[in-house]
Parts: sequence; C-alpha cells; structure tokens
Amino acid sequence: MKRVLMVCLGNICRSPLAEGILQSKIAASEVSVDSAGTASYHVGNLPDPRSVEIANHYNIDITGQRARAFTSQDFSNFDLIYAMDLSNYKYLLGLAKNKTDRAKVHLILNELFPNQNREVPDPYYGGTQGFEEVYQLLEAACSMIAIKLT
Repeated sequence: MKRVLMVCLGNICRSPLAEGILQSKIAASEVSVDSAGTASYHVGNLPDPRSVEIANHYNIDITGQRARAFTSQDFSNFDLIYAMDLSNYKYLLGLAKNKTDRAKVHLILNELFPNQNREVPDPYYGGTQGFEEVYQLLEAACSMIAIKLT
C-alpha cells in the first residue's frame, strides 16, 4: 500500500483539503493519506471552518481530521510527501536525513505544472474565494496524483 502525506504550515487549511480530496479519489485499501503541518500552532484542532465548508460543498467530509505536526519519523512512514508551497518544501528538505528522504518530497502543484514550482496560496487570511481557489488547485493536482497511484 502506498502512503501519502500532505503538508502545509498549520495543517488546518490546505493540507487537510488535499488529504480529503485525494482520499475521495482512491480506495483506502490501496492508498493511505494523511496530512501534517510544519508548525505546531494548531495541533489537535479541527481543520479551519472555511476548509470544512468548501470540502462539504464538494461532498467531502474532513471533520474527522485533527492537526498534527510533521516529524522526522514521517519520512519512514510515508512514500510520498507533498508540500503546498516552497517554504514548507524547503523546510522538509532541510529535515531530510538522506537522499531517500529527499526523493519523497515534492511540491504538489508540480503534478499540474511540471518543474514550474508553483505554490498553493495560503487562504488563511483571506475570504472564502481563496478557499475555492485552493480547492480547485488541489482537486486538479490530486486527480493527477490519483492517476499515478492507481
């Protein structure tokens, strides 16, 4: 079974959406999906209500998720690690112990725009339109990931 981890800063906006979207596209018996944050501000919290709302709008329930912090053990526990932006991508690479760890880390929008290093914008300080934009970007990227994994 493949194991995929989605990573953003606080693990309450982008990565929970990415986790829920990818889970909705694949069989749980084939691929395990989780999410984490590089910062620990929100550990134990539900996803942001705006992420929950946009996911619900598309019939995806992310209310069972709780924020957690990324740990170095995640390199052993996951086959693919997708960062939402360059800051988190670089942070994860900095934690990697070796080439094998580094090879697991990818920028999620490179699935849609190969080698362009585009970022999923952080919608936290914006309005609901930002969450819709993030959802659409992650929906498209997760569709590509699902094809690769199945």
